[in-house]
Amino acid sequence: MSTPGWKVPAALVVALGVQTVGGLVWAGGAAARIAALEERVGEQRLVAERLARLEEQGIATRQTVERIERRLEAGR
Repeated sequence: MSTPGWKVPAALVVALGVQTVGGLVWAGGAAARIAALEERVGEQRLVAERLARLEEQGIATRQTVERIERRLEAGR
């Protein structure tokens, strides 16, 4: 007795297996790259926040120096 249904060539099964493994490897690599990029973005966000604080401190220092200079000039 023969088996009813489709006969799948071994080459087709092997090709699908290779493509599946390749797709999983690619997806794993993509996930790793995305994780690395997310980490870098997080680090850059922290640096940007520190830079903003430093800029505000610089503005406040400049205003203080200008106020001191005006007082010194007014006292002459």
